[in-house]
Amino acid sequence: QVQLVESAGGLVQAGGSLRLSCAASGRSFSNYGMGWFRQAPEKVREFVAAINWSGHKTAYALSVKGRFTISRDNVKNMLYLQMNSLNPEDTAVYYCAEDRRSLRLEITTGVNDYEYWGQGTQVTVSS
Repeated sequence: QVQLVESAGGLVQAGGSLRLSCAASGRSFSNYGMGWFRQAPEKVREFVAAINWSGHKTAYALSVKGRFTISRDNVKNMLYLQMNSLNPEDTAVYYCAEDRRSLRLEITTGVNDYEYWGQGTQVTVSS
């Protein structure tokens, strides 16, 4: 059974930084692409960033490109999201997710392409 456990989020002032982590267990982490998604109140869950199984390819939503960095450690089975220059529009519950298909050639940003999800962690950015 795959388990994804996110680190605690937090409250940060606008312009600040926060690093999220996600610990994965249950199957060969290094064979699967990973993603970060977020959901603000009364909004649909949206793509934030993704990384392929090897870590050599990444993709970002336009709203976070240049501010957020996704990375992974396939030895420690960990996924990370470094968030810089945060603004109040980044306030949301953040979820890590694991691709349903192993060794996918291209990164996928679609919610339905991810099979397993973490429990979510709240990130609040104050102005």
